[in-house]
Amino acid sequence: MAGTYTPVTVDLDVDAERTDLLTLLRDQRALLRITARGLTDEQARTASTVSALTVGGLIKHVSRVERDMTSQIIERDENAELDMEVLSDAYILRADETLAECLEGYERSADEFDRLIAGINSLDELIPQARAPWQPELTWWSVRKLVLHLLRETAHHCGHADIVRESIDGQTTMAALFEN
Repeated sequence: MAGTYTPVTVDLDVDAERTDLLTLLRDQRALLRITARGLTDEQARTASTVSALTVGGLIKHVSRVERDMTSQIIERDENAELDMEVLSDAYILRADETLAECLEGYERSADEFDRLIAGINSLDELIPQARAPWQPELTWWSVRKLVLHLLRETAHHCGHADIVRESIDGQTTMAALFEN
């Protein structure tokens, strides 16, 4: 697919719409991984800007979002509520976690999500969303909207990670992309 920054492909038997969605999502995931390339665990935990965001924490967060979306689609729990305490360390790469482990987990969660999307009957299927402080009423999203939301979430945090990385050592994702 033209229009990607990275040479990603979709090796799943899916229709044209899913190919487009998953290709763009895979491209954003690849960019996020490129941002982390060459970082030590200490650097991956470094909050190099005025925010508390770190490259490792952002990857951990996006990986968790992918796992949570996979669970939402599979479980379809109309009574689900977002547990804010569970989210407390969602953006923190703890001392007992490594960047390599985080990236491996990200690969697994991405693969599981993509295979689920490839196998679902219709992108129009409606999935109940967990209630949250910002969304107290039961809301239903199509699978398509969930994929688009994940694409937006990943792209959003790619930008954060790029700024954090540049503040650590001057490396930008685009420069790193064309380095190799």
